[in-house]
Amino acid sequence: MSAFVERRKGRRVSVPGRPAGRVRATLDARLLDLGSTGARIEHHNLLRLGFTCTLELPPALGALALPVRVVRSAVVGTDKGSAGEQLLRYESGVAFQDLTAAQKATLERVLDRLASGEALGSGRLVL
Repeated sequence: MSAFVERRKGRRVSVPGRPAGRVRATLDARLLDLGSTGARIEHHNLLRLGFTCTLELPPALGALALPVRVVRSAVVGTDKGSAGEQLLRYESGVAFQDLTAAQKATLERVLDRLASGEALGSGRLVL
């Protein structure tokens, strides 16, 4: 058996007690529909039921950031990635969580604009 070779370029130490932390990431998603209680999105990354994140609407619609919980997620097809790889395409339902009165009012204005036929563009999820 060969000896372990350290490949890290910097110092690393063990952390006693393993305190909790958070990891945030961004994934691209397409908004399929939007309502006053939640949204349906399409994406290429697994979102587990119960997962909480933030749905960010594009700046053209006020850059609204809404806290959501994943309530439904299923594979609905496949797509080809930029390098030709096969990607699973998911559709997920997300429910808004604890919106403030200001968020609810802004969301209603966004819904009014969309109901009039205004283009939405794309949104993204921040995990």
